Amino acid sequence: MDHNIQKELKVSALENGTVIDHIPSNRLFTAIHILNLDKNDNPVYFGTNMSSKKYGSKGIIKISDRFFDREEINKIALVAPTATLIEIKDYKVVSKYSVETPKEVQSFVKCFNPKCITNHQSVPTKFKVFTDDKGVIKLLCNYCEKTTTQENMRFQ
Repeated sequence: MDHNIQKELKVSALENGTVIDHIPSNRLFTAIHILNLDKNDNPVYFGTNMSSKKYGSKGIIKISDRFFDREEINKIALVAPTATLIEIKDYKVVSKYSVETPKEVQSFVKCFNPKCITNHQSVPTKFKVFTDDKGVIKLLCNYCEKTTTQENMRFQ
């Protein structure tokens, strides 16, 4: 019987970059897509359906030499409100924080209502962000007043 069985996957440490941890497993690929990590030249590591004591299962993304601006962090918060961002410089953690759901978002989410003015004229979208009684994030369009659920969110 071999007692030296490797039980963990070893991934090289980031010299500089960002780790996005605690992403709901079913939202990992959405997060990759909205951050355009699928069209990125930097090394990207990701895992899904990983064991999590807090959530049961989670996703994680590690990306070298990339840090996110406020709009990108707001995108992450909409699809993965439980996410934690860890910024690394010179192999050291320089900041670690949980994302916060913004109260309002503009321009980067498309209104799902085909009759909304934002889908027919050059008007930037604007939404109020709120959480319903079940803890689901929803967006209320400033123009047509239709509510978009997390499953219907389309990013521009």
